[in-house]
Amino acid sequence: MKVRRFACSVPVVLALSALGPFTQSDAIHAQTHAALHDGTQAGALVKVVREATERFRDVRVAEAEGYSLLFGCVSGGDYGAMGLHYVNLSRVVDGVLDPARPEIILYEPLPNGQLRLTGADYLVLASDWDSKNPAPPALMGQLLHLFESPNRFGLPTFYTLHVWAWKDNPTGTFANWNARVRCDAFDGD
Repeated sequence: MKVRRFACSVPVVLALSALGPFTQSDAIHAQTHAALHDGTQAGALVKVVREATERFRDVRVAEAEGYSLLFGCVSGGDYGAMGLHYVNLSRVVDGVLDPARPEIILYEPLPNGQLRLTGADYLVLASDWDSKNPAPPALMGQLLHLFESPNRFGLPTFYTLHVWAWKDNPTGTFANWNARVRCDAFDGD
């Protein structure tokens, strides 16, 4: 899949480089753009997440739909951060994974007090999933990561998949940590 993504992004990269100075950020954006339009399951998942979460650019919409802030702003030192997790607990406990209905909406706190939508996080408790399914969970071809208990969130063992649909991640669209997300502006509220 990476080879195809790279091949699809080459024309975009060449076109951008012809326009002037080319930065690493431009390359990351070009790769994300290519993933969205390359016809792969990864690109399709990002597209579904964007469509399902666009209305949550305003955090008040997420709150009105049952999402609330849990865990503060999650940072990982050298790894970057996950940011703010707005969790819909009713979706967590139902044990169902649906790319159009994420359990968690991810935000980054900004210095001006606003929140920037960065992506979504899918979460299912391992006990719920494993009792009904013979294989680990996947969403549109992307395997979820296993977080064992005890963990920093105080949750039982769970599966999770971050989808950085609204903020490029230099370590990958589905990596847990994003080196470009910061918690510095989080004031604790």
